[in-house]
Amino acid sequence: MSSLLPPFPRLVFTILEPLATIGGYLASIFGTATFAGAQVPNITPTLYTSTTQILTLQLGNCYGLIALIAIGVLYSTNEPKVLRNYLIACAIADVGHIWVTYHVLGYANFVDVRGWNSLAWGNIGFTFFLFVTRVAYLAGLLGNDRIVARSKKRV
Repeated sequence: MSSLLPPFPRLVFTILEPLATIGGYLASIFGTATFAGAQVPNITPTLYTSTTQILTLQLGNCYGLIALIAIGVLYSTNEPKVLRNYLIACAIADVGHIWVTYHVLGYANFVDVRGWNSLAWGNIGFTFFLFVTRVAYLAGLLGNDRIVARSKKRV
């Protein structure tokens, strides 16, 4: 686990986020039709095509990839630049994720928090929480990075 991170960001980025992305992977792979149909809250899907199915399965594959990258980077690096660049890339992706959700839901559904289903909470609420946590960490608001003693590489 990246021992560079202060306790709260470590909990969020090394445990909560990988578990959430693994959950997205599993939900899309094992409940493809339900997962696809629940992307837009308060709308009953009328069409489930092979295109919808492949896009949902590919989305699930992306969730799995994100989980593997997060685990691979955060559990193996002691390099502050790698950690910070990873979190910057994730923060940029968070903005894109929220914007795409807004674009498809439209303003009224986007701000209708009472009408959100579990996927809207994940796509908007949890992603916004991750974004704010990333920015707060990068701004130094969540504590200082820990200094990790570097071991000499064996040749």
